[in-house]
Amino acid sequence: MPVKRRLIFLVLKYALGLGLLAYVVWANWNIEQDGIQVGISSIGQRDFYWPAFLAAVGIGAASILLTFLRWYYLVRAQGLPFTKSSALRLGLIGFFFSTFLPASVVGGDIIKAAFIAKEQSRRTVAVATVLIDRAVGLCGLIWLVGILGGYFWGTGLLSDSATSAAAKLILETIIVGAAALMGASIVFWIVLGTLSRERSEVWADTLRRIPKIGGSIAELWRALWMFRYQARTVYLTLGMAIVGHLGFVLVYYFSSRTLNEPHALPSLETHFLIVPVGMAIKAGFPAPGGIGGGEYGYGKLYEVVGFLFAAGVLGSLVQRSIELALGMIGYVYYLNMKKRDATFRESLENDDKATESA
Repeated sequence: MPVKRRLIFLVLKYALGLGLLAYVVWANWNIEQDGIQVGISSIGQRDFYWPAFLAAVGIGAASILLTFLRWYYLVRAQGLPFTKSSALRLGLIGFFFSTFLPASVVGGDIIKAAFIAKEQSRRTVAVATVLIDRAVGLCGLIWLVGILGGYFWGTGLLSDSATSAAAKLILETIIVGAAALMGASIVFWIVLGTLSRERSEVWADTLRRIPKIGGSIAELWRALWMFRYQARTVYLTLGMAIVGHLGFVLVYYFSSRTLNEPHALPSLETHFLIVPVGMAIKAGFPAPGGIGGGEYGYGKLYEVVGFLFAAGVLGSLVQRSIELALGMIGYVYYLNMKKRDATFRESLENDDKATESA
């Protein structure tokens, strides 16, 4: 794609995200409930609940670091020379791009794949680890909803959390959808184990013929087949993904609690069902960090379960401020790590030259 066209698309993505965000804020600026202002304009009069905010920051940082560690184990499972320091360094730059540049999560993955490919001799395998990490992360999100949703439903917590019959139906639909995808992932994993390398390559060649996205899908297929024989690592990283996404749900919950009173929020159980949906909307929205789309998605999810759209938007705005801050801190730390590594390599080269001269 020509540079000029790429620039136009980039500007349009920023305009789309910022435009939608502006509309969401404007539409929810002045809202009264029982004669009390509950819209976004009341933000200056709201109590800022610091314990919830600090909890969101701490859990958010820990969950992000856990995703880097998850990727490290996937890379090491393929016998590639890779350190936890490298996983942190490349993870931080990937998170920065995911937060600040289009198109959200995918953009960060592309950067990670490009960087690790430069540092490894087995480039295809290195890139495949990024793809499988994304697949494991997605499965972890689905499994979190399926497992917790089934527990809430079976123990009656779902009925206690729903504010109406319509809200209960929506939550049940989310659980059923997650359970279906969870079952499909298990069946896919079992079937994948029955395929030989030759049969796997036949499928890869078929997928490659898909216009535009065929090459990427074929690489993802190869990555999945390759990791089918690293089952212990996949199970470990799937567990880490579930724990990590549990953390991200708590980040949004505490972010929302920062500016909203407890009675204005859905229950924690409800958050475990709707926040993953909001995460998917935010990740798929073609704007920097999913801006605009994330705020609208969370607001709408709050609305459909019987709470104010504005409350969901405020939670998303607090969460976004945390992500932006962590992204910038991570980028500064990445630059320091890069500078330190360059200095270390230069020192080694000078030592080698001194040894040769002697």
